[in-house]
Amino acid sequence: MLYQVLIVIYLLVAIALIGFVLIQQGKGADMGASFGAGSSATIFGSSGSGNFMTKVTTMLAIAFFVISLILGNLTANKVKATDEWNDLSSPAAQTESVPAASAEPGTANEDVPASSDKAEDNNDVPN
Repeated sequence: MLYQVLIVIYLLVAIALIGFVLIQQGKGADMGASFGAGSSATIFGSSGSGNFMTKVTTMLAIAFFVISLILGNLTANKVKATDEWNDLSSPAAQTESVPAASAEPGTANEDVPASSDKAEDNNDVPN
């Protein structure tokens, strides 16, 4: 249960991290704004979006790496059950098939075919 919850959180953090990195402006974007290309992100205050976006990206990156390490640790301790076909070092367990005993002691077993006289006569002739 913990593994599935961490996988979902890991996916959400990864998507959010990609989104925040793509939203951020490059370092050269302020240069264009200083020459009159427009206002410099007044939505986040006078300092721009640098502080807020940088802090959120840092926190998401830390969460991404911590969850990655936790998931790696959880999967490293799991032992997979080996399939019988993959483990050829030991012989497979052989089962003996024992015909089922009939309910009444005088009746013939249905699994055993009745012998025919023709099959006994043809044993000496090679095919």
